[in-house]
Amino acid sequence: MHLPLLQDILILLGFSVVIVFALQKFKLPSIIGFLLTGVIIGPYGFSLIDAVEQVEILSEIGVILLLFVIGMELSIKQLISIKKTVFIGGSLQVGVTILIAGLSYYFLGNSWSESVFVGFLFSLSSTAIVLKTLQDRQQISAPHARNALAILIFQDIIVVPMMLVTPMMAGESTNLGLSILALVVKSIIVIAITFVGARYVVPKLMHAIAKTNSKELFLLVTITLCFAVAFLTSEAGLSLALGAFMAGLIVSESEYSHQATSIILPFRELFTSFFFVSVGMLLDLEFFLSNIPVILLLVLIVFIVKSSIAAGAVAVLKYPTRTVLLTGLALFQVGEFAFILSKVGIEYNLLSAQTNQYFLSVSIVSMILTPFVIIFSEHITDRFIGVSKRLGLDSTLVSAKDMIEMSHHELENHLVIIGYGLNGSNLAKAAAASKIPYVVIEMNAETVKREKAKGVPIIFGDATQDHILETVHVANARAAVIAISNNFATHSIIKNIRSHSDSLYLVVRTRYVKETSELIALGADEVIPEEFETSVQIFTHVLQNFLVPEDDIDVLVDKVRADNYQLFQGELKLPKTYRPNNLADFNITCLRMSADSNRFLGKPLKELSLRAEFGINILGIKRRDEMLESIQPEEVLRQGDIVYIQGSQINIEQFHKLVK
Repeated sequence: MHLPLLQDILILLGFSVVIVFALQKFKLPSIIGFLLTGVIIGPYGFSLIDAVEQVEILSEIGVILLLFVIGMELSIKQLISIKKTVFIGGSLQVGVTILIAGLSYYFLGNSWSESVFVGFLFSLSSTAIVLKTLQDRQQISAPHARNALAILIFQDIIVVPMMLVTPMMAGESTNLGLSILALVVKSIIVIAITFVGARYVVPKLMHAIAKTNSKELFLLVTITLCFAVAFLTSEAGLSLALGAFMAGLIVSESEYSHQATSIILPFRELFTSFFFVSVGMLLDLEFFLSNIPVILLLVLIVFIVKSSIAAGAVAVLKYPTRTVLLTGLALFQVGEFAFILSKVGIEYNLLSAQTNQYFLSVSIVSMILTPFVIIFSEHITDRFIGVSKRLGLDSTLVSAKDMIEMSHHELENHLVIIGYGLNGSNLAKAAAASKIPYVVIEMNAETVKREKAKGVPIIFGDATQDHILETVHVANARAAVIAISNNFATHSIIKNIRSHSDSLYLVVRTRYVKETSELIALGADEVIPEEFETSVQIFTHVLQNFLVPEDDIDVLVDKVRADNYQLFQGELKLPKTYRPNNLADFNITCLRMSADSNRFLGKPLKELSLRAEFGINILGIKRRDEMLESIQPEEVLRQGDIVYIQGSQINIEQFHKLVK
């Protein structure tokens, strides 16, 4: 029995394996390999695939699963938090792109209807490629990724009205008003079903399914929910991808979303590869090679114009320059939904065959370039900000009100918290409870507005910028904590902080242990890897369950932490010291005299000659609950004493080794 589709899938997967494997040798994104596979095996390449339409159907499944997983990684609450970016940023990006692209095409001698339609095509970006690349780079939760997602959601919504308007622009008689009204009513119904399902139906359903302990049933229910909501939105006249995203949001409201994500991921990876291959199949190599100078020029123009428009749309919402630029660079390409829309345009004679080939060539080249642009977007952004500084231009978007408020508070010996997520907010609460002066730097405008109303000392700004750090008086701070998820921004912030202060105690949160050594080398005093601390919490709870004494657990935790950081940092620099900013080399710390400190125990201080021999001074001794502040030369050190000492960092470290 011969199955042509099976043969085509085998060819597709076989070429994909070879090409992606070759590109991995050069550390190039796998998306590039899939696109090149499509170009090679497609109808304009070696024409090795016969069932092109069936492959396109499989690729649609890939887009559905991709948006489903992304929806599960968010929540309705998070989506509501970016509503301004969805509607204001999205409408500005789409509207201005249509205006500029449409006018440009009109002045080339085309009709207004054709020009507006071409504007429609170039206003759309690639949801699949942008989100896949950001997800692979673990940046999906970064501010610029959230902005990109918000604008892409708006594009997915607006593509439906574009399809409704297209026949009208072509002169076809249709009741546009009635169609739009029906679409609005259907959309409201779908949103209502999504909300009710997320809050009341799906969590109970998933709980009942999870109780059966059947992985097969859990998988079937998860897939069914995904395709059911996608089908519902498709029948309502909305896109399949938007429906899949909404299905993911529904599942995200249950506590089983992480398990559902882990089950779906293998299927998503397979079917999204079909999607990228199918996109590559659309490129006409002969046309591309014969018109390559014009196509590359158009790609450059699209890159500059679309990036600028998307960045401007985000800048209107008063995001920092860094976030603005990164968002713009992520959305410069022409997207997959434009291909669907182009077919409608060809059907109604709004797009000529030649224009369509130019459009396809520009779109696919821009898609191929997208992963590279996102990878190097940090460097491009840093270079741009550096140039703007040299030209004397403002390189961030901090509100003037925040700057004025902060200038009235000459902060000193305080804590700087960068990022007000879960870690940052908990640290701020702990600092407030301990009466430690602190200030927070945060890039989410809504968070800043909400927390400022509660009285939190927080400013809106980008900590990679020098004058934001100057605003919070980082040079006078005692400590700073970087609690953000963007690893690239963390690197820049560490460098900038160290350019202001070498003595500030800098703690950095990161996701993985493997990043510890690099962050230490950049200037962090201490790095807290989430995956390592999670493992500590796991064995702590397990040992507590086995009734291991708390003191023994604390000793074990300290030993594990010390051994781990020893491994990644080289020699562990203990103990930690406090250095007042107005004294160049006045380090203070405290040490406990243990049983191993025989050399120093039971002898008068005058015989120990600590200042002459070790370069340290004893400022005070805490013995049990009594603090001895007036230290006499005849005073004797005892086991268990907590000794407060002062000296240079090197001398303190050497003395600490002798005490231990």
